Amino acid sequence: MSDPNPPAASEPGGEATTSQGVNWEVVAHLSALVGLLGIPSPIGPAVVWALKSDDPAVVAAAKEAVNFNISFFIYGIVAALSLFVLIGFLLLPAVVIGWLILVAVAAVKTANGEAYRYPLTIRFIS
Repeated sequence: MSDPNPPAASEPGGEATTSQGVNWEVVAHLSALVGLLGIPSPIGPAVVWALKSDDPAVVAAAKEAVNFNISFFIYGIVAALSLFVLIGFLLLPAVVIGWLILVAVAAVKTANGEAYRYPLTIRFIS
């Protein structure tokens, strides 16, 4: 017989949220790729956060993605400004490639049921 009160995902023995919830968590991370279309990358996760504000796991993933994308947006601006002193020609591609890799890693880890915290992130929203 199944347990009427299964442990939460954060508790030992707890399972990941529902399949649909995990899908929305992955979308929260991947939605940052709207940045490739010229839309500021924090907008995608913020929209997912607004749409799924009733699911705490999705909200947590979206907040993490928003914080990460705001941080990397700032890093990108600094790298672009440093083009004037030539170091930006190395920094800007590194920031963009790092951003793409970390978004992909977050999506894969989340799809596997793991909560992911991005490195190099300023926690603007807690």
